[in-house]
Amino acid sequence: MTHHDYTNDDDTLQSDATSTPLRADAFEVSDEEKMEIIERDFRHIMHTLGLDLTDDSLRGTPARVARMYVKEIFSGLNPENLPRMSSFENKYHYGQMLIEKNITLHSTCEHHFLPIVGRAHVAYISHGNIIGLSKLNRIVDYYARRPQVQERLTVQIVHALQKILDTPDVACVIDARHMCVTTRGIKDTASSTVTAHYGGAFERNEVRDEFLRYLELDTQHL
Repeated sequence: MTHHDYTNDDDTLQSDATSTPLRADAFEVSDEEKMEIIERDFRHIMHTLGLDLTDDSLRGTPARVARMYVKEIFSGLNPENLPRMSSFENKYHYGQMLIEKNITLHSTCEHHFLPIVGRAHVAYISHGNIIGLSKLNRIVDYYARRPQVQERLTVQIVHALQKILDTPDVACVIDARHMCVTTRGIKDTASSTVTAHYGGAFERNEVRDEFLRYLELDTQHL
């Protein structure tokens, strides 16, 4: 039995406190128009840096960057790209936590527009509804594909899944490296950033500790 379909409705999943800051007119311009504007502006940036845009290797770069921004790494800004989410009745009556570990995460730091690369670990306890496993990965990917700070991303993932699954019992831990730390400024290549957000039952020490113990299991070579 389908509980609810969430389609192209990012507003139903996020509150103002955790929303990515967007202008009210953010979607009045089409993707095609955005790519034209970004291509023009990035061409100007490259020209300002002194690059020869007639060179075979550089000529197509502004268009490639524009398409990459709109259609790939910032595609999560557009609610039209919100994954279709159908929740189903938990007919198996599985009442323990379900965990999706080591979800590949690619995002972009909104302060320097440099990559954030890492892993997300997501868990929930069903209160009658479940979703397909790949949907957990897709929710992480959707919210990651926008200019982000890691703290906000962690909370957005939890809040979205709480609404989709109709349960407060959701948790997310993210462990990621920020290129704004590793390639500029302090240039520390060894450190990573860990953030966590726990909802409902996961706020209890014993439930949270159980979740964290599962994350220690070596499942990379199964």
